[in-house]
Amino acid sequence: MRIVIVGGGVLGTMHAWHAAQRGHEVVHLEREAEARGASVRNFGLVWVSGRAEGPELATALRARELWAEIGALVPGVGFRGNGSLTPCRTEAELAVASAAAGLDSAATRGWRLLSPAEARALNPALRGSFLGALHCALDGAVESRVALPALRAALADSGRYTWLPGREVRNVSSSGVVDDHGETHAGDQVVLATGAALGGLVRELAPALPVRRVWLQMAQTEPLGEALTTSVADADSFRYYPAYDAAPLNGQPQPPVAAEHAMQLLMVQRLDGGLTIGDTHAYAEPFPFDELEAPYDHVTQVASELLGRPLPRIVRRWHGVYAQCLDPAAVVHRSQVLPGAWLVTGPGGRGMTCSPAIAEQTAEELSW
Repeated sequence: MRIVIVGGGVLGTMHAWHAAQRGHEVVHLEREAEARGASVRNFGLVWVSGRAEGPELATALRARELWAEIGALVPGVGFRGNGSLTPCRTEAELAVASAAAGLDSAATRGWRLLSPAEARALNPALRGSFLGALHCALDGAVESRVALPALRAALADSGRYTWLPGREVRNVSSSGVVDDHGETHAGDQVVLATGAALGGLVRELAPALPVRRVWLQMAQTEPLGEALTTSVADADSFRYYPAYDAAPLNGQPQPPVAAEHAMQLLMVQRLDGGLTIGDTHAYAEPFPFDELEAPYDHVTQVASELLGRPLPRIVRRWHGVYAQCLDPAAVVHRSQVLPGAWLVTGPGGRGMTCSPAIAEQTAEELSW
């Protein structure tokens, strides 16, 4: 078949990957010169930790397998199965981690509870004070700012892939799309993976889309000067992931700035040695256009305390917006909007983690 993919982010690129892997011809359009949305404005985390039992966990586990396979085929995506540690600094946090490590699914998730000495043996950069740490061996990372160009280069080598940046799609039909250059791109099937761009054409095709947008901030530091051998989260992350019973944290209020901005610390080391740190969550539109400094102060303080040393200087700050399904049980929204045309959006903060498996599910559903 000839398949037209609209959207150059990780979800669209993974759909292109699966289509080409199955022998189909792919035409891939992106409105920008390069993907500019949440697919490159993220931590690059492949985050199995905390996924809800059922389809979400199954999707994340399958995606983790696929990322490892893709990473072996395309080293440029920068995949590393480095795992994660969530240090616990209070008895309430340790109680949540202990309960998680005792779940029947703990082994499936790669969870185990470590003592401080065991955690530091795994990640010597964590020199701060904590009572224990939840280890997830299955978590990983990719280099988000270079992964998509690397995947496109590998797709181009197949001889079945055409990348068309700077093309905004204005019309969709059962036989293809028309872009803002007036060119028609015929296809047997069309997949729209337009990320957080939910207005315009997407609203016309799906006016009652059960998806919202989420705004978040993060930053990157200068090189740490040593290896951060795992990704790191703070225990506030227990509040935001459905696999954890965060009830013991109810008596441990978050610092006001963390509560106001729905914050957790996530920290991952980039291949250049710098650290990506964040993040915040805002759900009410219109979103701010300012970068707010108080959240950066908070994550800098928490990260420094866990590392037991001052955080390296922040060299860039940014915000991102992603699309999230309103139904918390839905991993993604996938619907047929026209004969031969499907919309796939709304994975939320799971997009980088789950996109290979979401695209695989689309391929199976559409009989690729």
